[in-house]
Amino acid sequence: MKLAGSRIVLTGASGGIGSALALALCAEGAQVLAIGRRAGALAELQSHCTRLPGRLLPLIADITRDDGRARIVAAAREAGAPNLLIHAAALGDFGLFEDSDGARREAMLQTNLLAPMALTQALLPQLRSHAEAAVVAIGSTFGSLAYPGFATYSASKFALRGFIEALGREQADTGLRALWIAPRATDTAFNSAAVNALNRELGTRTDSADDAARQILAALRGGARRRQFGFPEKLFVWLNGAFPALVDRGLRQALPSVRRHARPAAPVPPPASLTTTGAHP
Repeated sequence: MKLAGSRIVLTGASGGIGSALALALCAEGAQVLAIGRRAGALAELQSHCTRLPGRLLPLIADITRDDGRARIVAAAREAGAPNLLIHAAALGDFGLFEDSDGARREAMLQTNLLAPMALTQALLPQLRSHAEAAVVAIGSTFGSLAYPGFATYSASKFALRGFIEALGREQADTGLRALWIAPRATDTAFNSAAVNALNRELGTRTDSADDAARQILAALRGGARRRQFGFPEKLFVWLNGAFPALVDRGLRQALPSVRRHARPAAPVPPPASLTTTGAHP
């Protein structure tokens, strides 16, 4: 896929991988309609793109809202119909499922799955106006390998991968392709302190946001429908599909660490003598 001259709609542009990807696409000479919810982050991103051969058009919009998606569709039409839609917006969460919050689960499924599906549907007429176009989901290793402590996040990414697979097969006789690109763990603010601590304890390899963006661009140029980054992540994903019982046993060994970081011990209260307001003996 040729990126120079492409017109791209990119969600999650104010996030870690999203902002790095926006800069990398502009460096390739693409026009990027950068969608995010943080005005300051988008303004800073635009300032960095002024010296690059491409063009960045910031747009503040909430992809989970009907009016937000309508604004994106209108802005995309005004900027010229996109030939590439990249879903990079996502919510994450870490914790034991029994402790999870229902509202947070719904928000994650809205952001990670339902909103990308709705936005894809809304932009299909513009995408299909090109002889060649693509819908790209920036996934996760956890979209192929469900991990303890990430039940809802894994579920949302598994479902997103299923949507992309089905869409690609549904459009197989057209010029529209659907790509699933899965970075491994990435060192961004997306991860909580607990996730970072767990990764350090388990020795999880992580990439920088810039490294992830470079790998994503390479995958886009290559055009493969499915890409998983990193080793041993590629091996674990394959094993989970072929011999899931082996992965079950391996991840069981990580459970004590997952539980310890997912549910930190309550802080020990200070001695009573430091908290009382009366006289001390």
